[in-house]
Amino acid sequence: MVMATVASCDQLGQPNGLDAPGIDPDGQTSDNIATGNRLMAAGEYELALQSFSRAALEQGMTPQVLTSMGTANLGLRRLGQAEPLLRRAVEDDTEWPVAWNNLGVLLMEQQKYPEAAQVFQRAFALDNGESDAIRDNLRLALAKMENPVNTTPQEQEYTLEQRGDGQFTLRKIQ
Repeated sequence: MVMATVASCDQLGQPNGLDAPGIDPDGQTSDNIATGNRLMAAGEYELALQSFSRAALEQGMTPQVLTSMGTANLGLRRLGQAEPLLRRAVEDDTEWPVAWNNLGVLLMEQQKYPEAAQVFQRAFALDNGESDAIRDNLRLALAKMENPVNTTPQEQEYTLEQRGDGQFTLRKIQ
């Protein structure tokens, strides 16, 4: 067996013509945030979280990375892990409406409707009212504040729906 291994190597110990493809140092690398966002849109939250973790290794814990990781955890229903990430994201970049919106979505999941409404109002103001997703989320939070008790016999389930640039909105499952 040793002879077979030695026989397939040249004099420098390198395999003869049986090299695996190498890495192209000038080749394109994939953007882990964009990849993670595509995985989130496909509902692959665990894989998205892994992609966002790779982005954190490359870029550090930027507000975009924090928001992305928090939102992936939200999609996995890991609310306790999502909250500190999203809160840190809005602390690090107080002017980014996407982070505020996604924090509001988390607060809605936790049924903290008054705080969620305040967060959505901030996101809406920062976005100059241009995002339909933030407007819809704000309306839902205000409606829940006015009528927090669900009087219908069936439980209402909500799901995350991606609306570009990492923004998410809550949609009722029909």
